[in-house]
Amino acid sequence: MKCISVYTNDFERFSDIYEKVLTTPLADDEEKEVEGVTISDSGDVPAHYIDKMKGKPDVVVMKVRNKDITILQRGELFEIFIPENENVVH
Repeated sequence: MKCISVYTNDFERFSDIYEKVLTTPLADDEEKEVEGVTISDSGDVPAHYIDKMKGKPDVVVMKVRNKDITILQRGELFEIFIPENENVVH
């Protein structure tokens, strides 16, 4: 799964830029700014990483079912996990 990291602890801010983050093209390990929030391509992550993180008490798990996207929030970081077969960048 591809992982995009979004560096904010503000859910409302994350929610406001979420669609822009998904449509922002990022090269491997590239970092960009979207409306003042730093985002970066964090590469490919194995599925067991998500399962491991789901078990932690300080991690919030969100699921976008119609796109099979998983979002984890912990501390000042949101991680968006996109399956390889999902094409969200237009």
